[in-house]
Amino acid sequence: MIDIKGKNALITGSSRGIGQQVAIGLANKGCNIIVHGRTKENCLKTLNLLSDYNIKSYCVYGDLSSQESVHQVINQVNELNINVDVLYNNAAIMTSYKEDYWQHDWEEFIQSMKVNVFSIYTLCSAFTPSMIENGFGRIINLVSSIKDQPELLPYSTSKWAIAKFAIDIAAKLEGTGVRINNLDPGWLSTDMGGEHAEHSVEKVLPGALVPVLIENDGPNGQTFFAIDNN
Repeated sequence: MIDIKGKNALITGSSRGIGQQVAIGLANKGCNIIVHGRTKENCLKTLNLLSDYNIKSYCVYGDLSSQESVHQVINQVNELNINVDVLYNNAAIMTSYKEDYWQHDWEEFIQSMKVNVFSIYTLCSAFTPSMIENGFGRIINLVSSIKDQPELLPYSTSKWAIAKFAIDIAAKLEGTGVRINNLDPGWLSTDMGGEHAEHSVEKVLPGALVPVLIENDGPNGQTFFAIDNN
């Protein structure tokens, strides 16, 4: 596995939960971290945790539910004047569980796609070209193996869509030193996963780091499973 000491990672939704664990795991490998949360205040806990590591840490903030707000986050990253070597697309929303699964309205699907798919496309379009130019990059998108639960259809269909996105983009990245892959974190105890989840959020490590640490000619357009890799 490669050495990422001194690389820079942007991790969306890293103010808590899985994103926060990924930030800690990468910091432990010597990777500098760009923490992202909805507000600046939300980033403080993760920034405090990262102060224990000999790395540089930064904070960018903003909602990811509109094209305008995503571009505001991108502008904040660009103002840091550093390369984004790792883009870890962790942030997502889950709409409400509907026992009557024929009652999901269009807005639930639209909101899920905006945050869980469209924002990732926009972030990738902002940072992938420079990764290609530099001959190195790692893009990881969080997906879900939820199945047979139409009660969560807006969420699960958006996660399938972003998995397909990685598969198609991967074909354009061969020979560039840039890898795009998916990570299924498993059912973890987070705000989204709930208190009855099979695993604590800490169990996402070290498996969640594997798609970052692959070689430049390693897997591309594939799905990694955090729990299986622990």
